[in-house]
Amino acid sequence: MLSRSTLETVSDRLYKHRSWIEPITAFLVIRLIGLLTLQRFDHLRDGRGLGSVLSAWDGKWMLAIAEHGYGGVPLTQTDAQGLRNSDTPYAFFPGYPLLAGAVDKIPGFSPLGAALTVNVVLGALAAVGVARIGAICCEQMQSRPRPPRWIPARITNWFTEELGDSGGTRLSKADPARAGLLLSVFFAAAPMGIVLSMAYTEALFCALAAWALVGVLQQRWLLAGTCTMIAGLSRPTAVVLIAVVILAAALRHRDGWRAWVAIVISPLGYLAYLAVVWHKTGEPLGWFRIQTEGWNTEIDYGKAAFDFVNFALVNSPEVAPVFTAWIIVITIALAIYSFIERVPWPVSVYGALVVVSIVASSGLMMSRPRLLLPAFVLLVPVAIGLAKRRTSTQVIVVIIMVTFSSWFGAHMLTVYPHAM
Repeated sequence: MLSRSTLETVSDRLYKHRSWIEPITAFLVIRLIGLLTLQRFDHLRDGRGLGSVLSAWDGKWMLAIAEHGYGGVPLTQTDAQGLRNSDTPYAFFPGYPLLAGAVDKIPGFSPLGAALTVNVVLGALAAVGVARIGAICCEQMQSRPRPPRWIPARITNWFTEELGDSGGTRLSKADPARAGLLLSVFFAAAPMGIVLSMAYTEALFCALAAWALVGVLQQRWLLAGTCTMIAGLSRPTAVVLIAVVILAAALRHRDGWRAWVAIVISPLGYLAYLAVVWHKTGEPLGWFRIQTEGWNTEIDYGKAAFDFVNFALVNSPEVAPVFTAWIIVITIALAIYSFIERVPWPVSVYGALVVVSIVASSGLMMSRPRLLLPAFVLLVPVAIGLAKRRTSTQVIVVIIMVTFSSWFGAHMLTVYPHAM
């Protein structure tokens, strides 16, 4: 029999590790449900096999680069136009394929097995970072006074009565740990959360972005700078994270040399890869040229997105474009709402800039639910609001989100012809 003191010690340790155990467990369970749903869809459709589905489209590029390097990618891999030259593979940033390739060298791993294993670990780390962001934002937001005077009194009074603010000086409190856990659940159950289980870069980038933002919120500048530097090797969206970290560190330059180090190292990964492509192509903007020619991706200030949303909501007979259009619209609304709710500015600005960078560019519109996944921070106010509700309400909302995410991801990968 264990003594009472031993049991109390075990209990204390489990409590301290809840911030890791709960988000990781929730993430793994939600992603398992998504994979089982996808497997069932694939079985009922053409039966390509789960591995084939999880490595579709850009995943084939990632695996080819991981296995052969940029110079050895098979000629069967082409861009969105069906074309290919020696520059084409350089459209893909090296962070994820190089990491997967390193794991692939471990005996017993295949390229796909290595890529998916990496994403399981990275997704779990991202879930913990996301939960940490939710908890920190909840604590900071609830430590502030009531909303400003320009908000009508009847609205603040309604919140006071409905949310049970008996003291009359603060809105009702949410448990920061619960708010963080709910945010990590929202992250795992995002509409295209299935991509976190695919041979794609989202798990890596979201993990790095989450911990970089944790570093900013806690003034841990070496953490923020290092994660941002590595994120710059992962995908072009890193330019948004770089801007936020540099600005936040510059505003806190009195924190000492660590803040200055964050400012210096944050852009190095991104600039280094652009320099590599410059050397390969002989053009300073070589990477941007490859993207524009191969994937029709360029800044059009939202014209393509605007036209797509209008067409999909009025004329499309298919559910995938309609839901994609609504996801774009809702994400924009969440970006605005995060400022209204006064989410800590590094978080709200990062989320809003991710939305701007995706919505303001052309390219395949059906990939927007995936590309908007790094804007998970925009759900902070929703997670805090739900954390104030009854547990039964939280469970119902989570079940609905997981169900929709599992169905939508499986539908996009097996029913819709090209959704990534």
